[in-house]
Amino acid sequence: MRFAAILLAWLAVLPAAAAQTYKVPPGDEVATFAGGCFWCMESDFDEVPGVVATISGYTGGFVANPSYEQVSSGRTGHAESVEVIFDPKKVSYEKLLDYYWVHIDPTTKDRQFCDSGNQYRTAIFWHDEAQHRAAEESRKRVEATKPFKAPIVTEIVKAGPFYPAEDYHQDFYRKNPVRYQFYRKGCGRDERLRELWGAKAGGHH
Repeated sequence: MRFAAILLAWLAVLPAAAAQTYKVPPGDEVATFAGGCFWCMESDFDEVPGVVATISGYTGGFVANPSYEQVSSGRTGHAESVEVIFDPKKVSYEKLLDYYWVHIDPTTKDRQFCDSGNQYRTAIFWHDEAQHRAAEESRKRVEATKPFKAPIVTEIVKAGPFYPAEDYHQDFYRKNPVRYQFYRKGCGRDERLRELWGAKAGGHH
């Protein structure tokens, strides 16, 4: 993909230090979502009141401590994902699920917008049985009310090891706003969300 090639060229000059693991504050909980480019997912979830932190990373694969280049090859099994640390007294897991759906294209397998490959699949990674039940119920609700005909292919799977992405990926939209907006707009993310979800669409308008 041309955008991927441009981004890899930009990122090649950045240091590849690994991000520090985030310690979840007492009383807070963790949700893990894959929805294509983790820069965009991080940017979107940071806007939710009650979200304490977001961490870009890799999960769902079979290689320990993968690098961005390895994941980008599509051969490690990982999905670009975000860990969302949230205060359940301020926002429920169910609300995060509702928010998640309208910020992704759940109709495409191994692809999101301009990015293709299994590393860009959509998935909800549940951490306990309560999250598992909530995710399954959420998908049923969306299937019953979705404003489009295409079936939903988003996976609901048990969470495994999550590897934080390199430091330069964390808060990329804040550190590199021009490059981020160039990518997001060029990828057609928000335009596609509006096509799918209409007035309910998430994203940047």
